[in-house]
Amino acid sequence: QVQLVESGGGLVQAGGSLRLSCAASGRTFSNYAMGWFRQAPGKERECVAAINWLGGVTYYADSVKGRFTIIRDNAKNTVYLQMNSLKPEDKAIYYCAARSSPYGTIYYRIFEYTYWGQGTQVTVSS
Repeated sequence: QVQLVESGGGLVQAGGSLRLSCAASGRTFSNYAMGWFRQAPGKERECVAAINWLGGVTYYADSVKGRFTIIRDNAKNTVYLQMNSLKPEDKAIYYCAARSSPYGTIYYRIFEYTYWGQGTQVTVSS
């Protein structure tokens, strides 16, 4: 079992930055692929970024490329999502997700993930 706790959400003006954190506990974090998803009101949950357990392979949704960066610190059992140049359309609940991936595969689809955090709200004012 893996427990995930997100933090770092909040209200920011358009053009601003936020850094989300996801602290993991339970199993061996370093064997897990991680992803950040978001869900806006009335929309489906989507993957915005993902990273393999080594940290060397990443995925970004087109809508956030060049603005968001996913990084992980396996020593701290934490994955981060640095969000820059935020736009009002980035407003959503952001979720952290994890799944076992000892061979370094990266995942970006909802059904591929096993564990989910409770989410953190990000609001961007125009």
